[in-house]
Amino acid sequence: MQGERNELIPAWRRALGTAAAVFLGAVFLFAAYAKAIDPEAFAEQIETEGMTLGLPAMAVALAGLALETGLGAALVLAVRRLWVLVPAALLSAYFLFLGGRNWWLVETGRRAPDASCGCFGNLVERTPAEAFGQDLLLLGVPALVAFLGRPRGGGRVPALRTAAAAVAAAAVVAFAWRAPELPLDDLATRLAPGAEVAALCAGAGAARVCLDAVVPELAAGEHVVVLSGLGDPALTGAIDRLNDYALGAAPAGAPSLWLVNPDPLEAQRGFYWHWGPAFAVREAPPALLRPLYRRLPRSFLVRDGEVAATWSGLPPLERIAAGDGTALAYHRSR
Repeated sequence: MQGERNELIPAWRRALGTAAAVFLGAVFLFAAYAKAIDPEAFAEQIETEGMTLGLPAMAVALAGLALETGLGAALVLAVRRLWVLVPAALLSAYFLFLGGRNWWLVETGRRAPDASCGCFGNLVERTPAEAFGQDLLLLGVPALVAFLGRPRGGGRVPALRTAAAAVAAAAVVAFAWRAPELPLDDLATRLAPGAEVAALCAGAGAARVCLDAVVPELAAGEHVVVLSGLGDPALTGAIDRLNDYALGAAPAGAPSLWLVNPDPLEAQRGFYWHWGPAFAVREAPPALLRPLYRRLPRSFLVRDGEVAATWSGLPPLERIAAGDGTALAYHRSR
C-alpha cells in the first residue's frame, strides 16, 4: 500500500524535494567544516550568543558539530525521513533566529557589527543583514522544499546511510577536537599566502577598516608582521630577540618588523614603558584581527602588499636575518 502511494507522487516533486535536501545537507556540511577547523572561535561564538546551557563552551561546540554533520550527511545521502527532516528544519530555523536576532541587535546598537561571525565561521565575511538574507535562501527555503514529495510511510531505516552519517558526525568531532594543534591556519582564516593585505578588512560602510590602513607601509617592500596581544607570554618572552632583529641583527634590505595588536591605548603605553620595543607597534580593531588567526601570536611575510608566507607563532627571525631562504619554505603555511 505504501509503495502504491509513493508511486502516485509526481516524479518532479520527489526530484525537487530530494535536490533541496541534498543542497541543505551540503550547506550544513560546509558550515560544519568552517567551524570544525577553528573550534575555539566557534566556542567563542557560542559564549557570545549565550548558548552554553551551563556547560563548557567547547563541549557545546562539539555537540553542535556532531548534530550539524550528522544531519548534513544524512540529507546529502537523501535520507528524507521525518526524523531527519524535522530536526534539520528546526536547526535551520534556529540559525535564522540567531541571524535575525544578531541583525536586530546590531541595528539597535546593542551589539558590535562583528561580534558574531555567523554559521560559516571566519571564512566568509558578511554583514548581519547579508548573513540573514543569505541564510534565509540557503537554509530556510531548502528546509521547507525538502519535505516536498517525501516518501509516504515510515519504512525501514536505511541502515547503511544512517551509519555513514553517524560515522561522519563522529569523525568531525574527533577532527575538531584535534584541530587547534594541526597546521590549518591558512585554511581556517582569511590570512594565507596569496591574500592581498588591502582585502583583509572588517566592518561595513564608514566603519569598514582594512589592514593596509593600519599599516600602509605594507603596500611596498618586504615586511614581517606579528599579530599578538601585548601581554602574551610568547611575545614578551621574545622581546630581546625581536629588538635585536629590529636594531640591526638583520642585514640591510631585510624585511622590516611590525607588531599589530588588538589592545587599547592604555596597554600600548604600558607596553612601551615596560618593554621598550625597537620595532613599530600598531593597534588594530579586534574585529579586523580575529578572522586572521586561530591562536595568537601568528606571523606572516608581506611582499609588495601580498602575503607571501605565514607562521603559527613568532617568525624565524634568525633565519630571516641570516638570509636563509629555506626558512620561508620550511615555515610556509604552518
